[in-house]
Amino acid sequence: MTRAVYLVDGARTPFLKARGKPGPFTPVDLAVQCGRPLLARQPFGADLIELVILGCVNVIADEMNPARVAALRLGLPDSTVAFSVQINCGSGMQSIDTALRYIREGSHDIILAGGTEALSHAPLVLRREAVEWLGSLNNARDVVTRAKAMAGFRPQFLKPVIGLERGLTDPVTALNMGQTAEILAHRFGIDRATADAYALDSHQRLTQAQEQGWLEDEVMPAFDRDGNAYPQDDGVRPDSDMQGLAKPKPAFEPPYGKVTAGNASQITDGASWTILASEQAVERHGLSPLARIVDSEWAALDPSVMGLGPVFSTTPLLRRQGLSCGDIDLWEINEAFAAQVLACLAAWQDADFCHEVLGLEQPFGRIDRDRLNVDGGAISLGHPVGTSGNRIVLHLANAMRRLGHRRGIATECIGGGQGGAMLLEAV
Repeated sequence: MTRAVYLVDGARTPFLKARGKPGPFTPVDLAVQCGRPLLARQPFGADLIELVILGCVNVIADEMNPARVAALRLGLPDSTVAFSVQINCGSGMQSIDTALRYIREGSHDIILAGGTEALSHAPLVLRREAVEWLGSLNNARDVVTRAKAMAGFRPQFLKPVIGLERGLTDPVTALNMGQTAEILAHRFGIDRATADAYALDSHQRLTQAQEQGWLEDEVMPAFDRDGNAYPQDDGVRPDSDMQGLAKPKPAFEPPYGKVTAGNASQITDGASWTILASEQAVERHGLSPLARIVDSEWAALDPSVMGLGPVFSTTPLLRRQGLSCGDIDLWEINEAFAAQVLACLAAWQDADFCHEVLGLEQPFGRIDRDRLNVDGGAISLGHPVGTSGNRIVLHLANAMRRLGHRRGIATECIGGGQGGAMLLEAV
């Protein structure tokens, strides 16, 4: 027998745009910033959290296994097991999925599951030839050999490679993530203006959510060591317009590409936590769940079209549950690129694609924009890679409650050619 699993609460930091230098917080700093107020508002003690799972992709050298470091800094007992998970853009959702399975199978009752990422702290990497030169210099055993090694120095050795550049390039296809979005834009006929219009809408929706206070229970202000406050996501551009979005040149396939800095997700720092609990724990502690986590699905596909990950993960999930597109009231599809989200929507309406690739007799269906990313997404607030999957699940639960909806899907594409999806149901 399996048990019901509930998302009972969650919180995240503001998402802070990277601005050419390391930001004020490391990955664990971010996790602690939103974790402390989240734990402080619970009716049970932190010692009742049986397990901590944290997604993180760019782990820094000073914070190996950031889940454990964060758990101890949050004041959890030394006896609390904590481990980190990594599946690129799906890491924050993977933490929830792993917790879901532990609780559903009966071994745990309360788990803290999150995601964190400080992309501004991504390392600078020495070029291979520079590393080889340093190796020869280190292995020199006499003055003559050392002098010969020194003579091999080249000025370009001092120019490092940005680690994030390598991380966002698929090593199998040699395509960066933006190029995979360009492939989808070409395949499904998505033009630049349509992608820009989607990006504009994302900024407008996040601006409205901030102004209306819809994120107040979700976003915890962050404070750095110098006392500076970061109250909300700072990458949003309220003054965006189509004229401004038309100015940036294509970032990956000039001069005719559709993906630009304006219609792609932002490089950002941020963390998010969710608390999952069994039905027994909900009753024992008088908790008020945000939603029940019904099911999840992971899928893999050709890395060159990785942006279709939501299509490949969500479709079998809904078929297994006996649900159709029209049964889902609210959708969160992570906005890696406007063209990528639009390609997913187009694929689900393409009769040939649905029949030949997904094995459906009819097109999956049309997702109305008023049911999709209702408060904006990664284009306007950023995409801290290890965090985003956690954020979209948390925000979906909050938006469902606010709008009175019954069912929701949170889904994302994953670098390397994968996708993840999670089905929530209102309590």
